[in-house]
Amino acid sequence: MIERLIGFNTVSRDSNLGLIEWTRDYLQGFGAVTRLTYDATGKKANLFATLGDSNKPGLILSGHTDVVPVDGQNWDSDPFLAIERDGKLYARGAADMKGFIGIILAQAPKFVAALNDRRLDAPLHYSLSYDEEVGCIGVRGLIRDLEQHNIRPAGCVVGEPTSMQPIIAHKGTHRFRCAVRGREAHSSYVTHGVNAIEYAARLVVYIRQIADRLAQSETRDYGFTVPYSTLSTGVIHGGIAANVIPKDCVFSFDMRTLPHTSPDSLYQEIRAYAQGLAHEMQAVDATSGIDLEWLSQTVGLSAAETDAIVQWAMQLSRNTQVGKVSYGTEAGLFQKMGVPSVICGPGDIAQAHGPNEFVALDQLAQCERFMDRILETGYAA
Repeated sequence: MIERLIGFNTVSRDSNLGLIEWTRDYLQGFGAVTRLTYDATGKKANLFATLGDSNKPGLILSGHTDVVPVDGQNWDSDPFLAIERDGKLYARGAADMKGFIGIILAQAPKFVAALNDRRLDAPLHYSLSYDEEVGCIGVRGLIRDLEQHNIRPAGCVVGEPTSMQPIIAHKGTHRFRCAVRGREAHSSYVTHGVNAIEYAARLVVYIRQIADRLAQSETRDYGFTVPYSTLSTGVIHGGIAANVIPKDCVFSFDMRTLPHTSPDSLYQEIRAYAQGLAHEMQAVDATSGIDLEWLSQTVGLSAAETDAIVQWAMQLSRNTQVGKVSYGTEAGLFQKMGVPSVICGPGDIAQAHGPNEFVALDQLAQCERFMDRILETGYAA
């Protein structure tokens, strides 16, 4: 099943409909009630499928179908053809997160049998989304659809690669784009122009100063590898030649906030500084300015080890410790919907996104055992 899913090229920039429609038909073969929610183009979709009585609150098994690109990466094999070697399965998405999705799909016959003989008395929901890798975009439409139709699941397991350790918290992830408009001039007449790159640089430095302040003074949460909120600039473009005062500069930056830190207050600091820079620019050229755009926001997850779903996940994973992660997931959005959520899946996030991504076969086996234990314990709110 995992090999089949990997064979669908579902890089975020492309359609995922081949995988979604195949999976829908597969689950409908087991009697699942299915719902699709599409993006504006109709070329991508989320799938929400239910095995069992859809009128009862049940457990969501959640994963994203999109993967990151392989462009420019040095792979030893075809990234969209699963290769088993030395106890590992290599392919794009093997860890993040078609390994988990493949396991829960392969489990469908067992789930149906357990529902039919009433070993399970609550439904199992499959939530498969698009565009998670570019800001958890797709799942928002799926969640809106569930809320509009008053579908209220009892809990959610998001199967991101955690080495099968239950994860109870992750940071909020926020992405921004800044466009600086100046005025071109010959570089020998700097007073005649407005240098977009230099004003952008001042703003980039200011963002870094906020990051330094947080690193020094924000209250620590040592459950995270980086125990404070972070900001970083990741992309910048500007200028056409060394002897031309640049008219345009565009950069993108990233903010990762602890679950209880307000991203809006940090953003307002940046906006206020940008407005001050814009006033300086407009003193030379009234058409100059700075446009800030908040591209995406994924809320953080903040659960407690004592939460019922966390205790249940610890029992099924045979894990006595929980963890926290700095990367974002869809779990925070499900929690915001009111669905208790935990993250637990096969593989190591350190293997995701790079060349020769892999998932260890023993991790897949651990996840299979986790799913088998659902048949023994069930799940109820």
